[in-house]
Amino acid sequence: MKVLFKSRHPEATELRDLAERRVRFVLRRLGWLVPRADVQMSDVNGPRGGIDKRCQVELRTDGSGSVVVTAVASDWRTALDSALARAARFLMRLWRREHDSRRMRQRLINHEG
Repeated sequence: MKVLFKSRHPEATELRDLAERRVRFVLRRLGWLVPRADVQMSDVNGPRGGIDKRCQVELRTDGSGSVVVTAVASDWRTALDSALARAARFLMRLWRREHDSRRMRQRLINHEG
């Protein structure tokens, strides 16, 4: 899986290695579904502080298009982990939906024959 990291904020760029490791760890079982992941981190209100660290994760899947998930938190790590958790849940639902529909089609074919 190819992981691309983008950020203009100096604190966020220090998290590049951590972000790549976290993406690979969270998607370790679904990596075959996702050939490319883009992680983009930004500070929404700049130096004013508050809950303003934004992490956007875009997962490009082979058969289902792109999945884009965004999370906002008070620190970079929480925003990254929240976005990755949501993306992994969404991918699992997507995979189950496709897998179950295939299984149902196969049952219908076997039942008719």
